[in-house]
Amino acid sequence: MDPYAALRYREFNIFLLVRFAMVFAWSMQFIVIEWQVYSMTKDPLSLGIIGLMEVIPAVSTALFAGHIVDQKEKRNLLVKCILGFSVISFGLFILSLPSVLAQTETLNLLYGIYFLVFLGGIVRAFLGPTIFSLIALIVPKKIYPNAATWSSTTWQMASVLGPALAGFSISLIGVHWSMCLIFGFSVLALIFLFQISKKPIMNPNIGEPVFQSLKEGLKFVFGSKAVFGALTLDMIAVLFGGAVALLPIYAQDILQVGAEGFGILRAAPAVGAALIMFASTRFPLHRNAGKKLLLAVFGFGICIIVFGLSTSFWLSVVALFLSGGVDGVSMIIRQTILQLKTPDNMRGRVASVNSMFVGSSNELGAFESGATAKLMGTVTAVVFGGTMTLLTVGITAFVSPTFRNLDLKKDVEEHEESN
Repeated sequence: MDPYAALRYREFNIFLLVRFAMVFAWSMQFIVIEWQVYSMTKDPLSLGIIGLMEVIPAVSTALFAGHIVDQKEKRNLLVKCILGFSVISFGLFILSLPSVLAQTETLNLLYGIYFLVFLGGIVRAFLGPTIFSLIALIVPKKIYPNAATWSSTTWQMASVLGPALAGFSISLIGVHWSMCLIFGFSVLALIFLFQISKKPIMNPNIGEPVFQSLKEGLKFVFGSKAVFGALTLDMIAVLFGGAVALLPIYAQDILQVGAEGFGILRAAPAVGAALIMFASTRFPLHRNAGKKLLLAVFGFGICIIVFGLSTSFWLSVVALFLSGGVDGVSMIIRQTILQLKTPDNMRGRVASVNSMFVGSSNELGAFESGATAKLMGTVTAVVFGGTMTLLTVGITAFVSPTFRNLDLKKDVEEHEESN
């Protein structure tokens, strides 16, 4: 298959620019918030609360958001999501003004940051399903796997540069102007998005009662062993392997490498994932997908344990780099499963369930990491998370031979023949 098949469509290239700008801004913003909050409180639990403030609205509104996405035109809905993010970024820019910091009590500043993060969780509940659905309207079905790989690669590239630039920009220009830069990227994403035309609504059940719609979406996810298995495995692994939430502690207190080192640590997983994703455009991962996914998550758990025990900066960087590589394999396989197995009229709802299982587990994992670090210490918390990830893989491989033997070769061939 042509490794550049999806890139031959102009609107898909524009879509990748939009996704890059948004993920870059979002990942950079999350890092700047983490740094600022920990600098203000020196409390690991405060980092966990950031994740909790985003995961609560993201999970509670996810299914409703999926229903809306399936009922509405996708391009304009994405415009509204980016506008919402821009408002939040501008609010954080205001809160980081030196005059505001000097005249406002720390507790009130924290409440303001948490409130804006909470609003961001609502925006994210709509953003993920909208992006997932829009891809399917830009490229033909026969190149869904290739498009999913390039989309995930773009996501990882932005995740590399966003955290890295966040660390360096905090050091060079401070938190306030870093937030200004984030706002600028959200505006840039909006400009790019208007170069994509409006898309038809593929759902034949427009006006379907919301509860009936949600019931059908959940029925499909829980009825598909491939989709449900992939989401469950990744959710639990990410939930207990969320060591990145504790990186400000490692950078400031354990490894003592400052903002620049923090940026490198935060970017290392995404660098590894991006390299793997570029390679996968030439070496597809759909054969023996179940075994590869299990091995990838197992490798992720090992890397997290090594990182947790390391007191060497460069060993920590290597462990995080490798964790990103195996996580990239996991992400590509999961996205390929979702793109191939999901009907067009259910993409919003299935993507919403995906955001509940996997996307939100990042923030819930951040809360879990912050809480366990508070209770048992930072290093012990990270090692505990990696160990739980290994146990999850072992249990899944034992109790679900159907998922273990999953192979997507036939699905890929059927989509190619249908086009």
